[in-house]
Amino acid sequence: MIEVKDVHFTYPTGVKALREICLAVQDGEFVAIMGQNGAGKTTLVKHFNGLLKPTEGEVFIDGVNTRNLSIANLSRKVGFVFQNADYQLFCETVEEEIAFALRNFGFDEKTIKKRVTWALNLLDLMQYRKTSPFMLSGGERKRVALASILAWDPEVIILDEPTIGQDYHQKERLRQFIVQLNTQGKTVIMVTHDIEFVADCSPRVILMSQGKIVAEGVAEEILTNVNLLAQASILPPQITQIFLNLKDLGLPSKVINVHEGKKILLNFLGAPA
Repeated sequence: MIEVKDVHFTYPTGVKALREICLAVQDGEFVAIMGQNGAGKTTLVKHFNGLLKPTEGEVFIDGVNTRNLSIANLSRKVGFVFQNADYQLFCETVEEEIAFALRNFGFDEKTIKKRVTWALNLLDLMQYRKTSPFMLSGGERKRVALASILAWDPEVIILDEPTIGQDYHQKERLRQFIVQLNTQGKTVIMVTHDIEFVADCSPRVILMSQGKIVAEGVAEEILTNVNLLAQASILPPQITQIFLNLKDLGLPSKVINVHEGKKILLNFLGAPA
């Protein structure tokens, strides 16, 4: 469990990035944190694995104050995939990149080989096993970074803008993969601007603006509330916008899923689904 208690954070430059943050993420939850650039989203999640420590307040991971743990200790439990994969890639090959943390955590070579192969297959990277990660596309490097985290099987997985650089098919594969991880009991925390992706995933949504949490709740409630979304400078999903414009016809407005919207429209028109 992650507990954030009245956290404030100010960068050395004097920028106040977080103000009065109180938040609890239960084990096995799937959470999406959304807001405009500069809202404090990435600053907040960097507190979950010790990359940042609060200026004021406290952050607890499974009851232990992050001030009392090193980044290495926290990283074993909380895996963090950066928005820019280049910030965490440095090995000569994809295979070595995935194996690096496993060796640091003391896994034996037999287990390392097995986990590297598993992660390569999982993220469709086997053909790049001996390739430098810096020879790959941005989306592929993002998958390498994710594979390097998943290989050591952390309890919490933080994904910062995971859909950047991914095409439609990779996004759908990523969505299915995230849902599968969450079904297996992993805590998944996603920072993203991709509201259509969030709508398809239906996690718990946390909206941030100017370093504060302005709203939180289930996706259906948050993503269909135009006033709340406006506070975080976010537009509703496209399907939601359509149904909001059609509400005078008696159609429901709390629709965030395209498949659900299609069924409602076909039923309204009297056409077979």
